[in-house]
Amino acid sequence: MNNGNVLRVDRHATIGQKELLNEYVNNNKPVIITDSAKQWPAVGKWTPEFFKKNYPKVSREVRGEVITLADQIDRVLASTPERPAPYPYNLEVEDYFPDLMKDLEPQLLFGKMDRGASPLMPKILLHGTPIHEVFFGGNGSSFPFVHYDALFLHTQITQIYGDKDFVLYHPNDSQYLYPRSDNEKFSQVTNVFEPDLVKFPLFAKATPYFETLRQGETIFFPCGWWHTTLTHAPSITYGRVVLNSLNYDRYLDDKYKRWMGTGQSKLKANAAYAVGKVVGGVMSTMEAFR
Repeated sequence: MNNGNVLRVDRHATIGQKELLNEYVNNNKPVIITDSAKQWPAVGKWTPEFFKKNYPKVSREVRGEVITLADQIDRVLASTPERPAPYPYNLEVEDYFPDLMKDLEPQLLFGKMDRGASPLMPKILLHGTPIHEVFFGGNGSSFPFVHYDALFLHTQITQIYGDKDFVLYHPNDSQYLYPRSDNEKFSQVTNVFEPDLVKFPLFAKATPYFETLRQGETIFFPCGWWHTTLTHAPSITYGRVVLNSLNYDRYLDDKYKRWMGTGQSKLKANAAYAVGKVVGGVMSTMEAFR
């Protein structure tokens, strides 16, 4: 990276709930927790060979090509920077591997309540929003653009197998990241390691945070943080979106815009939004006593 002022993300082996919320979540700061997920059954069990053996026919489409998981694993193992495996190749765990959800416990909590997992949360408010995803990448696989996550969701990412490089930018650097006119959550800068500073001169003012996430480690970054990734070897990554009191209203507002933009009935969209506001109020009341 050509910017000499690279920052680092704070690391903790474990961290108490109060410190996690007060120092990081509530202060809009990312954090890496190195040991909490190492006790998950997934770490050590979820390998490329495990998925190829047990779920070979699972498939998804990547840039117009339908690829089975067995084929993706072969490509991941043979991946090189010159011929990287297709990426992102991600699958919703609850849809494709529901029996494996137990391998991701105990879950980390980044709020007084995990609103997305609450039984109070109406399914309609989460419809179409992936909650638990697993990503399969190989040497040279990288996310194709710098972005921040849709619907203003916070993000928890845990490396289940292998390592992965992360580059993050604070939301205050948005002015230097050239948001696309058709989608302000995507940057026009496609390669942060070798950026075109003639085309994007302001990008030189953006300050990156750079970290390598090792197997068993978890990174949390709040909504609005720009990020991208790069993999140097076979990698399996678990990603979970986080909904708490800080981003709930922004999530609901963005969800409403999506409903209206996709031709949903205005009456149904307004009703769902109203239900979401009521449920949010109930959750806030419950959290006040925790």
